[in-house]
Amino acid sequence: MPTDPPEPDSNAPIFVVLNVGSGSDDANATRATIERVLSEAGRKHELTVVDEPARLHDIARNVVGRARARGGIVVAAGGDGTINAVAQAVLGSGCAFGVLPQGTFNYFSRTHGLPATTEEGTRLLLTAEAQPVQVGLVNDRVFLVNASLGLYPKLLEDREAYKQQYGRSRLVALWSGVMTLLRGHRRLRLHLEQDGDLQACELRTSTLFIGNNRLQLEQIGIREAPLLEQGRLAAIALRPVGRLEMLWLLLRGAFGQLGDADKVSSFPFARITVQPALRGRAGRRIKVATDGEIAWLATPLVFRVAPQPLWLLKPEPQ
Repeated sequence: MPTDPPEPDSNAPIFVVLNVGSGSDDANATRATIERVLSEAGRKHELTVVDEPARLHDIARNVVGRARARGGIVVAAGGDGTINAVAQAVLGSGCAFGVLPQGTFNYFSRTHGLPATTEEGTRLLLTAEAQPVQVGLVNDRVFLVNASLGLYPKLLEDREAYKQQYGRSRLVALWSGVMTLLRGHRRLRLHLEQDGDLQACELRTSTLFIGNNRLQLEQIGIREAPLLEQGRLAAIALRPVGRLEMLWLLLRGAFGQLGDADKVSSFPFARITVQPALRGRAGRRIKVATDGEIAWLATPLVFRVAPQPLWLLKPEPQ
């Protein structure tokens, strides 16, 4: 697999995948801004609008194929889920990758210092150089921010339902999380095998959360956050607790103190294998969330750092 950074010339065409279902901005205004900035710069470009989320992955693969044939740059315009889908297609293609954030939290773009506005972000694409970004994998499915199983995917599903009813905002996301925790949750028994160690350990938890985003981990107070820059991911497990204790952990996370809680354990790793601790479960499917998107994946689950990076167009480090 290619490990050298792509070196598109200053006239490389830009292929934008715009998900009109992401974020709260007006999709027509976003599209007009992207096309205006690129046209004023005299840059060849192709903008593909996704109005059917179910087709996002197929469209992303098609766009990456066209960009690769022409030595182009692939850009994802949307929230973390859209960025994830396009990154899945870009990884290993040899194409440089750009991001125009349109989501609610935008952890990926904020971590890498990408502009929050569409106009500034589009202008950055014209001058930025590709820099390596670590990618997480679960059964070869990409995650740039986090992956999880157990309670957290349920939180995401409920959050999406609340957003459709009350709108997209961080306050709505927080409120939906509180309501989900108050309804109770199922506990998991998992066998974990870490970094090739054949002696598995058993873990009882309500949720297993795998972090690949330093900003998110720092915000909730996980001490392993700096290790993401050393080729590691961070695993976080919540020991079984009652509803009130779970709400207390939620508050600790909001104040950046989750990592110090007695009911929370965390550790860094490069690779772990996770298997539900029930006989006959191998090969069965389990619900997993990757960057806010829910999927059913076959067990065992293998979480690891991808052998090649994503080459992201972003500002030079300060």
